Amino acid sequence: MWSIIHYLRSPRRLILTLLMIVCVLVMVRLGFWQLDRLQQRRAANAKVTAQLSAPVLDLNLDLSAQALTDFAYRSVKVLGVYDYSEQVYLKNQVWGNQLGVHLLTPLKIAGSSLAVLIDRGWIPFEDAVPGKVEQYNQPGQVSIEGVIHLQQSEPSLGGMTDPPLSPGQLRLQSWIVVNLDRIQEQVNYQLLPIYIQQSPGMDNSHLPYQTVISPDLTDGPHLSYAIQWFCFATIIIIGYPIIVRRQIRSQ
Repeated sequence: MWSIIHYLRSPRRLILTLLMIVCVLVMVRLGFWQLDRLQQRRAANAKVTAQLSAPVLDLNLDLSAQALTDFAYRSVKVLGVYDYSEQVYLKNQVWGNQLGVHLLTPLKIAGSSLAVLIDRGWIPFEDAVPGKVEQYNQPGQVSIEGVIHLQQSEPSLGGMTDPPLSPGQLRLQSWIVVNLDRIQEQVNYQLLPIYIQQSPGMDNSHLPYQTVISPDLTDGPHLSYAIQWFCFATIIIIGYPIIVRRQIRSQ
């Protein structure tokens, strides 16, 4: 014990020892943080799994908007009429090797004053202009089947965000993410707080092409990250005293 106290009388060694203690505490805290993230992810996965196995939700019968944000990935159907005057595009979408956009069109729900945004699928980039995009319109009342998704506020992999409206600009036609809060600002009727990704029909050989987004129900990297942080802390706890002991003996 006396030799350790004598060893720590050096300011440099004392600071280094304190630094090692702080590193261990931080690493242990990061490990438990990753375990907390793991539990949160598992709880979210269980919630999504329950929605995947739930019966199809009929929006024409149940428009409890407050509860809809709890129904991510639930199958849904709705009857209504498209409003193409408020249609916008989700840009930078790829089908095969071809760049294009997804059509995001409000559907005015039959028997209601509300509307829901529908991701109708992919079309080529060059068709997303007036005079061409109209060929994909579906006039009259339509029945849509799809999957509920929550709005996005940031790109899933980082990068650019949708710019604010410039002075005098009334609407943004092309979007990077489906930001319902901002899209709502340029629509003169109420949109539901979710959007629907239209499911592919029996024949998905005609534009727009619909896609299916399968949720990631894995545990993710959190457990491996936690183990790494605990291993780093263990290496310091075991290794640093060994180094100190060797230095004391050498003196």
